[in-house]
Amino acid sequence: MIRILKNNKHDVYLFVGVLSVSLIILLILLPFAFREHYFRKEVANVVLASSTPEEVVFTPTYVETPEPLKGIYMTSWVASSKQLRENLVKIADQTEINTILIDIKDYSGKIVFPIENNPTLKAFGSEEVRVRDLKEFIQELHKKNIYVIGRVAVFQDAYFVEHRPDLAVKTKDGSSVWKDRKGIAWIDSGSREYWDYIIQIAKESHKIGFDEINFDYIRFPSDGNMKDISFPFSSTTPKATVMKNFFEYLHTKIESDPELEGLKTSADLFGMVTNTYDDMGIGQLLENAIPYFDYIMPMVYPSHYPPNFEGYKEPEAYPYEIIKFAMNEAVVRSEALASSTGQSKIEYKNKMRPWLQDFGLRVSYGPAEVRAQIKATNDVGLTSWILWSPSNKYTVSALNKE
Repeated sequence: MIRILKNNKHDVYLFVGVLSVSLIILLILLPFAFREHYFRKEVANVVLASSTPEEVVFTPTYVETPEPLKGIYMTSWVASSKQLRENLVKIADQTEINTILIDIKDYSGKIVFPIENNPTLKAFGSEEVRVRDLKEFIQELHKKNIYVIGRVAVFQDAYFVEHRPDLAVKTKDGSSVWKDRKGIAWIDSGSREYWDYIIQIAKESHKIGFDEINFDYIRFPSDGNMKDISFPFSSTTPKATVMKNFFEYLHTKIESDPELEGLKTSADLFGMVTNTYDDMGIGQLLENAIPYFDYIMPMVYPSHYPPNFEGYKEPEAYPYEIIKFAMNEAVVRSEALASSTGQSKIEYKNKMRPWLQDFGLRVSYGPAEVRAQIKATNDVGLTSWILWSPSNKYTVSALNKE
């Protein structure tokens, strides 16, 4: 072997030279080859990162309370159907209606929209998502400059009674939950723990865009066996005092919470609250509510007044007369309260915003009856009102065109 190499020195030198040059070239080119690999990988990562969508943070918009306010009521079930709700939005598009009031929590106690980023409220288990796109729907209404109110049925709450029966109105011996004639259970109005729950609902509702919260069923129950009933949290306190304490607590908490800045509130009261000076056994007194809400909404439906009220054998047949009497009483009492407490008579008077009837029980209601109620409201110096129709079918021909 050594001999062979000695005899071929020239070839050996040539081989070593070629090998050396090859190694040098390889060492020079190798980093470039790997750099191309890593560069492409880096570019791919940049493209991937740039194509990942950023999380969109929802920011609600709000609409100022219109003056005058002219509204209609929408159930959560109608709100859950784009086709059905569009029919009501069209009424607002084409007539004087500028406000839509939507159920947030009805007598069932269920909250109808998704609860997001609020584990405290979600833990109660009262969420039943009927209107999945409610916050988007509200923003669509706002783009049309439609004011949106959320309705909360407060102490009538079938779900929460199941969740916390210890807070419920009970039978007289306290052994079981009391129910009204419709079989619906109630929370004792004196339960402060439940008051905080209602405030949580108001806060979450405002976060998704509601301009105003309307509090309904803010009273003690009245329809049922009232001889077999007891109240674990308010048995020793007058009902009117319990309700006034609730109104004040609600007002104070909302006013002091930065997250609820700008939120308006309204209170639904029995129609006869405007002309009755006792609490009628349900705890509602007009003067106890006025200071603590932005708007007072007496349910002055002519169909709900007893026979021979103010001399009218069938009050439902006299829509103008009943509304004018009831709301004039409300105006007189609100101005008197303002005078006696050093408040503005105009401000207190303008808090009055009646529920008007767009349905018939014993008397058929049409354009003339609906318009008569609106006229009566205007004739006592008030400008705002909301129509109630449990079926959500409204007499469009009674409304002025826009």
